[in-house]
Amino acid sequence: MSKRNIQILKQLTPRKAWNTLALKTSFHLSSILKRPIHWGTPLAVSIEPTTACNLKCPQCPSGLRQFSRPTGNLKTNTNQSILDGLGKNLQYINYYFQGEPFINPDFLHMVREARSRGIYVLTSTNAHFISEKTADDVVSSGLSEVIISIDGTTQETYEDYRIEGELEKVLEGTKQLISSRKRAKSKFPIVTFQFLVTKKNEHQIDHLHKIAEEYGVDNVNLKTIQVYDFENGNDLIPDNPKYSRYKKNKNGSYSLKNKMRNSCWRSWSSCVFTWDGTVVPCCFDKDAKHKIGNISKKDFKSIWKGAINKDFRQKVLKNRNGIDICQNCSEGSKVWV
Repeated sequence: MSKRNIQILKQLTPRKAWNTLALKTSFHLSSILKRPIHWGTPLAVSIEPTTACNLKCPQCPSGLRQFSRPTGNLKTNTNQSILDGLGKNLQYINYYFQGEPFINPDFLHMVREARSRGIYVLTSTNAHFISEKTADDVVSSGLSEVIISIDGTTQETYEDYRIEGELEKVLEGTKQLISSRKRAKSKFPIVTFQFLVTKKNEHQIDHLHKIAEEYGVDNVNLKTIQVYDFENGNDLIPDNPKYSRYKKNKNGSYSLKNKMRNSCWRSWSSCVFTWDGTVVPCCFDKDAKHKIGNISKKDFKSIWKGAINKDFRQKVLKNRNGIDICQNCSEGSKVWV
């Protein structure tokens, strides 16, 4: 069992356990009956601290500066409204959607507020803003886990995708986090290297593990890259099929490996909040095309149980492949925590 899941279980209450059971039961019933039955409230959410980013990654709306939705920073009062609305069943928050979280000056204040409620809190960062002081603030905030994006073990390979990024800053930020954690004699945050596997960096995976061990990183996560135009192939798709979410067909075209079953656990167990309080079904809706409500205009229970969300779940059960944001999804319909 991962360190993450161990910590989530340690914070499990009878109420949270009952909510998880309700979610799983209603999810399986809905999958069988093909109509949306929903009990319980989210056990996991993503909250977007900001849409701003210092890098220009080529497959990222934030990096490309190509959002069609409004951009900005999450405000502390909006964060408070989200946390209050979600109630006591929530087990897990990922303070990340688009953008670089540490650009928001109130980010760690929001982390502290979430952690005070007994919630496992993680974030994903490019680590360019983690100085010695920031690392100390991260540790004192109680942040449960930091995922550091490191998509190359040399500057040349790293900047091929993380455009305008500096590998040296990533490694220095990692070093500062580990050092601060040791000084505080704390086990947290758990530090995870996330490696987006591409054709340009797949040969560096062994080297990545060596660097992680050298720096004292807790986990290494190899992630498949999402490519928007994959049908005719793409220079970013790795040669090793093990690291690709796409398969090459006999006619030379590419298709998604995921069988795209007409069910989705994420639609039952979680949702995403953009920086302005808009609620969307999942992290694949990067441009917030499928809005199901806004926390500043309606209470969360009404949004979660409302007609718009019910209609979206019905579409998932009927024809998930017909939903645009699902067509590049790497998730199956398995129940996850």
